[in-house]
Amino acid sequence: MILSVPEGDDKPLKYPLMFSICDVLLINKIDVLPYFDFNIEACVDRVKKLNPNITIIPISSRTGEGIDKWADWLRTEIKKWNEQ
Repeated sequence: MILSVPEGDDKPLKYPLMFSICDVLLINKIDVLPYFDFNIEACVDRVKKLNPNITIIPISSRTGEGIDKWADWLRTEIKKWNEQ
């Protein structure tokens, strides 16, 4: 799933089911972190309490930060799927 910084770091508290059933969380728009009241560490802690096995990848579509890590995650998951 994708959580954008402008949505707030409290989103996991409001919608716990979404965060408890997904395999990966992309925290998008990290390039605007300085302009929003978003505590990435608090968000990660909240999500990990709901779903300890989730992979969390901060990304910025504008700067490209984290996109390689997300693409690597996707390739790994596709490989696992094909090996089943």
